[in-house]
Amino acid sequence: MKNVIGLRELREKTQGLISKIEKGASFLVLKKSKPIFRVVPVDEDEQWEEVINFTKIKRGGVNIKEILSRL
Repeated sequence: MKNVIGLRELREKTQGLISKIEKGASFLVLKKSKPIFRVVPVDEDEQWEEVINFTKIKRGGVNIKEILSRL
């Protein structure tokens, strides 16, 4: 099966797999020969809204503990 990959392969070849996913490929990811999840491209019709970009608040992002302490 061409679109079945191991978890290790996903970690080691992430950049190359991202390129394939952007072109429409999807992959079933296995761990110890058992399927654990599927990686698929985002539906182009799906609407995404940016709620907040923490890298705009502070260079490098914001510490999650800092955010949670303010809630």
